[in-house]
Amino acid sequence: MSAATVTAPAVQPGADEGRIGLRANLRHIGALVRRNALQIKQDPESMMDVLLMPIIFILLFVYVFGGQIAGKGHQDAYLQHLVPGLMAMMGMNIAMAVGTGVNEDFRKGVMDRFRTLPIARSSVLIAKIVVEIGRMLVAIAILLAMGLVMGLQIKGSMLEFAAAIVLSTMFGAALMWIFILLGLTAKTPQAVQGMAMLVLMPLQFGSSIFTPTTNMPGWLQSFTDVNPLSQLADAARALINGEGPVAHPVLITLAWTVAITAVTMPLAVRKFRRKT
Repeated sequence: MSAATVTAPAVQPGADEGRIGLRANLRHIGALVRRNALQIKQDPESMMDVLLMPIIFILLFVYVFGGQIAGKGHQDAYLQHLVPGLMAMMGMNIAMAVGTGVNEDFRKGVMDRFRTLPIARSSVLIAKIVVEIGRMLVAIAILLAMGLVMGLQIKGSMLEFAAAIVLSTMFGAALMWIFILLGLTAKTPQAVQGMAMLVLMPLQFGSSIFTPTTNMPGWLQSFTDVNPLSQLADAARALINGEGPVAHPVLITLAWTVAITAVTMPLAVRKFRRKT
């Protein structure tokens, strides 16, 4: 881990987290966000996934699979289907990196340093979430910019366009708590990646992200119907393309977002407190 340091917050040593006020908590989170941002500045290669992954995915799927899925010469139509789906996928892939990072921080002793600081334990995890949301927004911005260059049309209103970005970001942030919990539970970063891939692959490919689900077997359609990634992709697609039902997939995505956060966030914070 880098030599980036955190300015010691003005809290008395030994203070219990329960007695740390909101203002002090926010100050701790701000200091840790700054520390994480300095880490990225000192290690710009850590942004390679965020900068290149959207470009590689959109080029690969549009030009390799687009003709087969939408028909030769209809890559533009497939682009309108694919880009909103990839917005959902960006959040999930970046969320997986959070779990790996948390696990590595424990293995490298970074969390031992935090243990000596009079800060709220939850501020460490919340700061990570804030920084990763920033990385996610960068990835989505690059994805959309690349899509616009290739001919993507924003057929909905700017408000609906912004809503698609906000919805994707909120759901991605909720997923981060799952992977943080996984990072706190697994013994090694490789174990985190292995278990995450077992979850990611069926969720991503058993969804409407890449193709319409109408030609899938019935049992697979049943799975895609309840898959939250399908709901998010459909919601973003309806908001950007200005067609199709909006309210139902948006509400289902919001329900998944709240439920995932309500269950995994307290578990992750409790697990983190026990380990530190």
